[in-house]
Amino acid sequence: MRGLSIFGRSHRIEQRRADTVIKALMIDVDGVLVIGRPSDGRHWAAALQADLGLNFDDLQAAFFKPHWEEIVTGRADLRERLADILVRIAAGLTAEQVLTYWFSQDARLNADLLGELAALRSRGLRIYLATNQEHERMGHLLHTLGLAAHIDGCHYSAAIGHRKPTREFFDAVALKVHLSPSEIILIDDDEENIRAAIAAGWRASRWTGRERIADLVERCATS
Repeated sequence: MRGLSIFGRSHRIEQRRADTVIKALMIDVDGVLVIGRPSDGRHWAAALQADLGLNFDDLQAAFFKPHWEEIVTGRADLRERLADILVRIAAGLTAEQVLTYWFSQDARLNADLLGELAALRSRGLRIYLATNQEHERMGHLLHTLGLAAHIDGCHYSAAIGHRKPTREFFDAVALKVHLSPSEIILIDDDEENIRAAIAAGWRASRWTGRERIADLVERCATS
C-alpha cells in the first residue's frame, strides 16, 4: 500500500512538472550561437602562430590554464593578466593586438539558429544568453556582433561571480529572471553543464547542431 502511495505522489509531481509553462530559454554562446572563425568555422586560434607569431599551446599553458578561472568569474582583469603573460611568452605583442585578433576571429554567428530563436521569441518565449564570459568579450558579443538585438537579456559568469557548471550560477540566473527553475530551459553544447542545470531543477538539452531548436524546446517542455 505504501508503494502505491509513493508511486502516486511521484506521478503527481511528474505531472505538475509536465504541466509547467516554459517561460525562458537560456542559450549558451560558444559552440552554439558563435561557431568559430568567420571565414571557415575553425577554432579562433587555428592560424594564430602564422598571423601573430604566438603559439597557442604556450598561451594555453601560461595564460588560460592558470588565470582563466579568475578572469571568467570576474575576480581578475583580462587585459592586466594577459599583458603580464605576453611579456614572458611574446614580448613583441600587446594585449590589445591579441584581444583584437581573438575577438574578431571567434565571431562566426549561427545565423540559422538566430532565425529560429527569433521565431520562438515572436511567440512570447523569452530568450536569454547563459554563458561563461568575461566582461570585455561579453560586450563585444552583445554590441559589436549585435547579439543584444536578438535576446531579452544576458547572464554571464563574470557578472554573476560564478560559472557553469556550478550550482551557484544556475540559482543566481533563476533568481535574476524571477522564475522557478522548472520554467527555464538551457541549450548548451557541454554535457557537464546540461547535467548541472538539470540537477538545479532546470530543464536542459544538449546542442549538437543537428536538431531544430523548436524540437529541443518541445522535448524539454514535455519531459
